[in-house]
Amino acid sequence: MDNNNKYFMAHKEITSVARLSIYSNTFLLIMKLGAGFLMGSISVISEALHSGIDLIAAIIANYSVKKAGKPADDIHKFGHGKFENVSGTIEAILIFIAALVILYEASGKLLDIYNGEKILKGYIGTGIVIMGVSAAVNIIVSRKIMKVARKAESIALEADAYHLSTDVYTSIGVFIGLVLIQVTEIEIFDPLLAIIVAFIILKASYDLTKRSVSGIMDMKLSDKEENIIKSIITEHYSQYAEYHDLRTRMSGAERYVDLHLVVPKNQQVAEAHEFCDHLEKDIKEKIPNLSILIHIEPCEADCEICRKLDVCKMPDNPVD
Repeated sequence: MDNNNKYFMAHKEITSVARLSIYSNTFLLIMKLGAGFLMGSISVISEALHSGIDLIAAIIANYSVKKAGKPADDIHKFGHGKFENVSGTIEAILIFIAALVILYEASGKLLDIYNGEKILKGYIGTGIVIMGVSAAVNIIVSRKIMKVARKAESIALEADAYHLSTDVYTSIGVFIGLVLIQVTEIEIFDPLLAIIVAFIILKASYDLTKRSVSGIMDMKLSDKEENIIKSIITEHYSQYAEYHDLRTRMSGAERYVDLHLVVPKNQQVAEAHEFCDHLEKDIKEKIPNLSILIHIEPCEADCEICRKLDVCKMPDNPVD
């Protein structure tokens, strides 16, 4: 199976798990909202808001991976890969807003407790069960989504999986808090847990913003991938004089590479072109979703390196 077919199959799997995230978050949002209002619990309602943001993120991710998977066109010559980075930035903003809302509501509940008001209406056992179910569902779904996201290198889907992973920890935190409230009857645990949830969400927002913006700013490929490219070029050292100005960048799951390749001055154009095709093929076999642009330059007539090349055909530069 060639790289294009592999990418097509991976993209099909991406859209499938993106829809799975939409279904699971819709289910959890309804459960948490119902339990939260039934109990009057700000920590459970904050978890419902968290799932609501995850649902919006899943919808955005589903849209963005479809757009990012479209081939290049007359307007977007380099494809649509950065749709995923843009969606990640939008998701980060939504997460940040959700955290601020939770902090505001939790602060109000703390004031109510300080003034001697009772904030919980009961049904704590129901909340405990729902938080446990939420954690279990998100563990299963987030692992499946993250596995596909890393295989296809989809930042939008990875962001979605990351959201669900944070939801696991916050759900477990609220679960423990509700157990403590049921045992101790100390209601202050409820808004305090909501505040902790908010700060975890803020951290997730920061991490996602950093990752998304780096893609928009044309961040280079990883050191590992760049070393693979350099290693493959070096393996063909006997067929060129030197190379320089190697540049790489990411656009969603797509990778772009360009470099300058110095070849013997009087080498036939057809031979140089054939060598470049061979070099591109070798690199693409190791790194998927890659586009390469090679600029060919002639070597100088007195180039010491060229004199040592078997392919050099300069009459005044015989092979040693």
